[in-house]
Amino acid sequence: MNDSRAAIRYARAILDLALEKKVADAVEQDMQQIVQTVSSNKEVEDMLGNPVIKGSDKKEALTALFKGINPMTEGVLSMLVDNKRIGMLREVAFKYLVLYREKKGEEEAVITTAVPMTPEIEKKALKQIASMTENKVTLTNKVDEEILGGFVLRIGDMQYDASIATQLNNIKREFTNSL
Repeated sequence: MNDSRAAIRYARAILDLALEKKVADAVEQDMQQIVQTVSSNKEVEDMLGNPVIKGSDKKEALTALFKGINPMTEGVLSMLVDNKRIGMLREVAFKYLVLYREKKGEEEAVITTAVPMTPEIEKKALKQIASMTENKVTLTNKVDEEILGGFVLRIGDMQYDASIATQLNNIKREFTNSL
């Protein structure tokens, strides 16, 4: 089983238990903290993936790092260490966030642009995106100068690419194929 499928299974089990114990919101906050910390800290990510470091040492380090988290989230850390899956912590936490947002009827749309969007354009984009889905949508703007212009919109597993870079690549491919 690949790690992505395993992460989804762990996240579903954690979500079901969190909903049953009525601590899903607290666990969501912990999972956001875990994703942000592991994503922004290369040392933590390296420590989680390092097979030389004992699981008990990883658990001790994570418990100290995430002091004050919900007891259920502490149990998740212990379970992943015991099952030798602690290297998947960030992915499990991310999948939990995705599943919980789906459960609450929320979706996150990520729009990538070459320059930051102005608040008025962001408002118009959010209104357009909200009309495409029946869920509550939050919009995140990522800036990637390599797309040159236009935008790339991602909602869940759907992606719409209206970037200048993609259009230029398509023209280039058509031109080389016609020679």
